[in-house]
Amino acid sequence: MNYLAHIYLSGDNELITIGNFIADGIKGKKYLKFEKDIQIGILLHRHIDTFTDAHKTVRQSTKRLHEKYGHYSGIIVDILYDHFLAKNWKMYSDVPLAEYTEAFYDSLEKHYQLLPSNIQKMLPYMLADNWLLSYASIEGISRVLDGMNRRTKNRSSMNEAVNELQEFYVEFETEFSAFFEELIASSKMKLTELNKLYY
Repeated sequence: MNYLAHIYLSGDNELITIGNFIADGIKGKKYLKFEKDIQIGILLHRHIDTFTDAHKTVRQSTKRLHEKYGHYSGIIVDILYDHFLAKNWKMYSDVPLAEYTEAFYDSLEKHYQLLPSNIQKMLPYMLADNWLLSYASIEGISRVLDGMNRRTKNRSSMNEAVNELQEFYVEFETEFSAFFEELIASSKMKLTELNKLYY
């Protein structure tokens, strides 16, 4: 899953959310140097990734892209799924998406010193272009895919995946909706388990 889903699945604890958000850059046992709630967020993130990568519905989505995009298919599906979460946000939260994302950005700025340097460098771009809110539109997703393609020095052609999004829109959305319900349940169970372990 991509940024918005990881943030959403963290619940209401700010530090768990930050841990989940920064987790990709924290390898191996390096998570142990952080305080408890951030450790929980990092471990939750790893659980979400493992659950997602192994799920048959997600594999169905990636299979549709694999011939053209190869090992980038999983990254593309993560981004497309964040689009459907943002687009259908009212089904998952009573807090409007614009308000929710602003609160998260405020939290990142408040806890800036906890963020790894790569996230600190990324933050101004994230805020300036309001990445999380932009996921709700196809134009926003197109910009994200363009940026990802540039990061691969144009080798991935990820910018073209907006075509598949539009062509198979109903299929991707159906797959996301079915999968995300299961991911919510699994993440809640994992979060309960981690809180019991740490507290």
